[in-house]
Amino acid sequence: MGIFRGTGGTGDATTDATASQVGTDAATASTKANEASSSATNAATSETNAGNSATAAASSASGASTSASNASTSATASSNSATAAASSATAASNSATAAAGSATDASNTLSSAALKANNLSDLANAATARTNLGLGTAATTAASAYATAAQGSTADAALAASAVSTFGGTLVDDADAAAARTTLGLGTAATTAASAYATAAQGSTADAALVASTVSTYGASLIDDANAGAARTTLGLGTAATTAASAYATAAQGSTADAALAASAVSTFGGTLVDDADAAAARTTLGLGSAATTASSAYATAAQGDTADAALAASAVSTFGGTLIDDANAGAARTTLGLGTVATTAASAYATAAQGTLAASALQSTSTLNADKMTTGTLLGGTY
Repeated sequence: MGIFRGTGGTGDATTDATASQVGTDAATASTKANEASSSATNAATSETNAGNSATAAASSASGASTSASNASTSATASSNSATAAASSATAASNSATAAAGSATDASNTLSSAALKANNLSDLANAATARTNLGLGTAATTAASAYATAAQGSTADAALAASAVSTFGGTLVDDADAAAARTTLGLGTAATTAASAYATAAQGSTADAALVASTVSTYGASLIDDANAGAARTTLGLGTAATTAASAYATAAQGSTADAALAASAVSTFGGTLVDDADAAAARTTLGLGSAATTASSAYATAAQGDTADAALAASAVSTFGGTLIDDANAGAARTTLGLGTVATTAASAYATAAQGTLAASALQSTSTLNADKMTTGTLLGGTY
């Protein structure tokens, strides 16, 4: 069979002289193809580089535009600053002119002002000055011509002469208190201390006061005592009269001090106990520990053992045991144990072992007996 070999035409594959040329051509074609591929890759790379260059050029152009804009803005700002500086210079010149004018005005005002050192002697007219100060004629009137503070805060509130009676006139013109008492017709009692007379507690009038003739000699020796201590001495009282009742035996201790517990009846130890300031001190004297003030519920009960050592230790209780023994009641405990209602049902309610290994195989009270399958025996005590 003839095979096309390209340049060599057809012929036997084992003898055709152009087979080598075909291989060479194939290798050349492969090389060319690789070169073409490389050229295509290079072209693509060049295209990418060209795009990047174009982007960079655009960015540079934008930056140049921004710089130009900034330069223009700076030039405008410089121009404005120059204008402002010129305005400030003009304002400074105007301020200097105004300051010079103010200084001149101040000098002129000072030359016509009153000086403190002259003590108002440089005023042209005192009357005009009082008018300018808003002062009235009272400013040049003697103070004695007006009501005093005792007569009222203002002259309008002062007591007018027309309001004083003829007798009042004879009183207010008295030279002193003695003359006023004479005008009022008062006696010497008016200047005697109230303590010299009977008080309201002694009677509405001096006639009702306790008279000396009704006071015994002993009573007089009591009522004239200077103080309570002297009065107790007159009464013959001892120190018990000023001692607090709490210092003596109470009714609960006996009707008299003789019935109270005598110190001789208290042992030396008892004395160290009864003089304790409080319960805590008493417990210390008795040698009691902290258990003395701890609730009994904090300790093992008799049901747990004669002593706390015999009580069940917490370490001996498993985690499950702990969930069981802290149950509030039997129902909760059955739930913890996973028990059903059978646990609280009487055994008589269920089939016995003699009736079958399971309750399901026990003879039920509602079952029907098949006589053909029954053998001789007893049923409920009867023969069948």
